Amino acid sequence: MSRPLEVIILAAGKGTRMRSTLPKVLHPIAARPMLAHVIDTARELGATRIHVVYGHGGELVREAIDAGDIHWVEQAEQLGTGHAVDQAMPGVSDDSLALVLYGDVPLIGAETLRPLINHSGEGIALLSVRLEDPTGYGRIVRDAEGRVERIVEQKDASSDELAIDEGNTGILAAPAASLRRWLAALDNDNAQGEYYLTDVIALCRGEGGAVEGLVCADEEEVSGVNDRLQLARLERAYQRRAAERLMREGVTLADPARFDLRGELICGSDCSIDIGVIIEGRVELGDKVHIGAHSVLRNVTLGDGCTVQPMTLLEGVEAGERCNFGPYARVRPGSRFDGET
Repeated sequence: MSRPLEVIILAAGKGTRMRSTLPKVLHPIAARPMLAHVIDTARELGATRIHVVYGHGGELVREAIDAGDIHWVEQAEQLGTGHAVDQAMPGVSDDSLALVLYGDVPLIGAETLRPLINHSGEGIALLSVRLEDPTGYGRIVRDAEGRVERIVEQKDASSDELAIDEGNTGILAAPAASLRRWLAALDNDNAQGEYYLTDVIALCRGEGGAVEGLVCADEEEVSGVNDRLQLARLERAYQRRAAERLMREGVTLADPARFDLRGELICGSDCSIDIGVIIEGRVELGDKVHIGAHSVLRNVTLGDGCTVQPMTLLEGVEAGERCNFGPYARVRPGSRFDGET
């Protein structure tokens, strides 16, 4: 029988390089906190419980993520990733599978994670990535048969280990009872003086357990955010993915690089969207709807054949068939149109 899944999301980092009073995990991707995207992924996986380990700006984080299904855990002292996961373990059932995710890795998808949670062994399944420049990543050290032997953090790595191009994403899954035991055995005898989660790999191997290393083919999906430059890069990655999905569904985008989805967009057939359009909230378009350049649609429903001329703001609007809006118009929230206007 498969184990119930419990997800532990680490979200306690201060994010000094963001140079902001806002906790790092609350910085937005597509107008939603990074942490919210990771929580969505945990829910999509069918987690029976989601534990969020918070620290810096904890009250702001809890207020921003107003969800009754979250078990909040405070990490009062920042003593490393192993220590952070250990703070959540009292709330994790021994018979469950624990999956560790990160609140500043917002693009991680459920399909990438399913192989980790579907592994049936008693050991660890971890996610790695091959990088042209693995600077900053812990290196995956494999034995002669290609099995994961251990992970070495960059500051503790030898010159040979630094040459390894396979980096540790930090994402792993393990039986909760075993993970609890390995975490209790961690020490902080390393260059950082921290309790590394990665050290559970060697502890598992030392017990004769297997470590299954799965390589993620998409570097963007496992990329984290440490500064605003990285945040902007992942914003564009998110928007590119959203644009590609819409085009595969039959939507014409005049320029996918100049389109922003900050909510949910549902389109009928043969819809077209010009450059600079921003979609916010829930927007539903019927068939053959055209949205003109630099328009903003926020919580809007448009019937078949509607046209939105350039530079138009629609908010909270419902319209029937063949309505025409703009150009240079702002339609007030709550407006309703039967059609042919």
